[in-house]
Amino acid sequence: MPFNGEKQCVGEDQPSDSDSSRFSESMASLSDYECSRQSFTSDSSSKSSSPASTSPPRVVTFDEVMAATRNLSNLTLAHEIAVNENFQLKQEALPENSLAGRVKHIVHQAFWDVLDSELNADPPEFEHAIKLFEEIREILLSFLTPGGNRLRNQICEVLDTDLIRQQAEHSAVDIQGLANYVISTMGKLCAPVRDNDIRELKATGNIVEVLRQIFHVLDLMKMDMANFTIMSLRPHLQRQLVEYERTKFQEILEETPRKAEVAGAS
Repeated sequence: MPFNGEKQCVGEDQPSDSDSSRFSESMASLSDYECSRQSFTSDSSSKSSSPASTSPPRVVTFDEVMAATRNLSNLTLAHEIAVNENFQLKQEALPENSLAGRVKHIVHQAFWDVLDSELNADPPEFEHAIKLFEEIREILLSFLTPGGNRLRNQICEVLDTDLIRQQAEHSAVDIQGLANYVISTMGKLCAPVRDNDIRELKATGNIVEVLRQIFHVLDLMKMDMANFTIMSLRPHLQRQLVEYERTKFQEILEETPRKAEVAGAS
C-alpha cells in the first residue's frame, strides 16, 4: 500500500499537458540540431579530404632558387651598367675598427711576419715566396690579351717556379731580381692611373713589403681591368638591353616557383 507522502510526490511530478507539449517541441528542435550538425560535419570532412590541387606540388631545389637569384642579380647589374655612364666597380675595404677588419689585419700581418722570418733565416727558406711568385705569374697572365704571346712566354720563362725551386736549392735564387721584373711588367700592363703606385713599388727597399704592396697594386689593376671591360661592353649592352632583359626575365619566370605551385604545396 503506498504511503500518502509517496502518492503526493507522484502527483506533483506528473507533467501536465502543456509541459508535455513543450517537451516534445524541445526534443524535436534538438533532433533537428543534431541532424544539421551531422550534415555539416560530413560536408566539412569531405571537403577537407578532397585534394587542394589536381597536380602534385612541385619541389623547388636550392639550386633553382639560387639560379633565379643570379639571373635577377645579372638583370639588375646589366640594366645599371647600360643606363648609368658613371657605373664602376670599387674595392670595399673593411672598417678598421670592425671585428672582421681586425681579424683580417691580424691574419695578414702574421703571414707576412712568417715570410720575413723565413727569408731572413740561415739558411733562407724560399718555399712561401716561390708560391707567391707563382700566384703573381697567374695574375699577370690574366691581364694579357690573346695576341700577347711574346710577353706571355717571357713571363712564364722568368717566373718558372720549377726553375726557381732548383735555384733555391742551391741558394742561387734572386728574390729581389724577380720582384723587380714583376714590377717592371706591371708597369707595362697597368692603367696610367697606377703609374704612381708603380713608382712607389720601385722605391720600396724591404723585400717583404715589396711583395705585400705588389699584391695590393695587382688587386687595384684587376679592378681597373674589370671597369675597362664594363666600359667596353656598355655600347653593345645598350643596343641589346631590351632583348637581354626580355630573355633574362623569361628565365626568371621559368626558374621561380609559381604562386599556384606554392599554394598547392601548402
